[in-house]
Amino acid sequence: MSSSIIAYDLGTGGIKASLYASDGQRLASVFVGYETSYPQASWHEQRPEDWWSVLIAATRRLLVSPAADAAAIQCLAISGHSLGCVPLDRDGRLLCDATPIWSDRRAEAQTVPFFNKVDPTEWYLTTGNGFPAAHYTVFKVLWYRDHRPDLFRQIHQIVGTKDYLNFRLTGQLRTDFSYASGCGVYDLRKWDYAPALVAASGLPREIWPAISPAASILGELTPAAATALGLPRSVKVACGGVDNSCMALGARNIAEGRTYASLGSSAWIAVTSAQPLLDERVKPYVFTHVVPGLFNSAVAIFSSGSSFKWVCQQMCQDLLEQARRDDLDVYDLMSALAAASPPGARGVIFNPSLAGGSSLDLSPLIRGAFLGLDLGHTRADLIRAAMEGIAFNLRLALDELRKLCRVCDQMVVVGGSSKSALWRQIFADTFDLTIQQTNVGQDAGSLGAAAVAAVAAGLWQDFSPIDAIHRLEAAAAPDPATCRIYQQMLPSFRNAARMLAATARDAGAQAPASIRFAQA
Repeated sequence: MSSSIIAYDLGTGGIKASLYASDGQRLASVFVGYETSYPQASWHEQRPEDWWSVLIAATRRLLVSPAADAAAIQCLAISGHSLGCVPLDRDGRLLCDATPIWSDRRAEAQTVPFFNKVDPTEWYLTTGNGFPAAHYTVFKVLWYRDHRPDLFRQIHQIVGTKDYLNFRLTGQLRTDFSYASGCGVYDLRKWDYAPALVAASGLPREIWPAISPAASILGELTPAAATALGLPRSVKVACGGVDNSCMALGARNIAEGRTYASLGSSAWIAVTSAQPLLDERVKPYVFTHVVPGLFNSAVAIFSSGSSFKWVCQQMCQDLLEQARRDDLDVYDLMSALAAASPPGARGVIFNPSLAGGSSLDLSPLIRGAFLGLDLGHTRADLIRAAMEGIAFNLRLALDELRKLCRVCDQMVVVGGSSKSALWRQIFADTFDLTIQQTNVGQDAGSLGAAAVAAVAAGLWQDFSPIDAIHRLEAAAAPDPATCRIYQQMLPSFRNAARMLAATARDAGAQAPASIRFAQA
């Protein structure tokens, strides 16, 4: 009987449960969604019980697949969305129905007294926590202390998203190094919680769970979990990892200098290295890798696919109707139209910052724009400019990472935008790198979790089989002539971004308080 693995990718929108053979080949996959609630400004909450009920539902649906044999499943592992803050009491009971997820920013006020004691730059250089500070777990816990004191007094431990599910599966309260590195009081270089940061928070050290390697076994399924999932009790549960690091593993980032680009609603470029890549100005955000001894450092833009979707919705209603009528992908239709416009979109520049700015920008208030329009420009030019503008913005991220380390001359791309041959060529010419699309595609996070389970269960000796699983489906090599066009346009894009950021910053400073709040 051949062994198999279940990998769970616990994302912002739902859980993808995938069945993998022991050689890493995906046999089946299902997705079940859940809701995020927004009860107040800056509050983004999910119900941990929803994660558990959906995990059960996804597992049950997966086991109906003809490829599934419950008796053959040896191990499972979870890739979980980051910066979770799930409070449990001494008996492991959940202390509130809904908990803040990674994008929740309610704890802005709690950062102030902390940074009165801790230098913000030293905090970043220790933790690698490059998102705005309020996103990180420690400040969410301090929000509980200040706003839910009765709840806070009952807290025994704070666990992350996948760690809560692991507790429901095994009864064990632990985390791994990759997830711990996003808690806000973790020292990257020491691979442990930082005593000085824990002390500055005023929280007890015991509130943070013990740390184990991602590819270690927490235990077997409890009787209740085995019954709920329809799996044998003998199935082992690996500790698993944070989604950023599992995706990096699934995208072949298992060696120094390897890079990948994730092209979704937002987008980022990540580099794997033996040392965290830290910069006080740009603030790459860093997570400890699920691969021992490595780190993943990334720079993001907040709106890529979401900005392109806006272009689609505002300018391509006829293409949307055609796609619905003829059962086509509207983005394929947009790419075909954009291909009629030459490289450089006849001088149109698009800044994609429709969701505000990241650490690359002079102001988080920056908003997007089309620039350089004249009466001769067509819709094809605008669509191509949007594709190129997203690539230009990511090129700025890549340039910052290149200042910090050597980047390989090939890059794997994952996510929805990677499916477009035109867009892959635009990225190749903008980055001056060979862009590779493989069979893994949007399953990088799931494959990473499966690889963690395979190593934990002893089915793999290390993570090197990842390379063989990837089969090259398409490669776009940079075209020298187009590279020169984009290289000449890049300073104009950078200058436009600075102008847009300065304009938005100045307008925000002069606006009434109600408008400034809405912008933030």
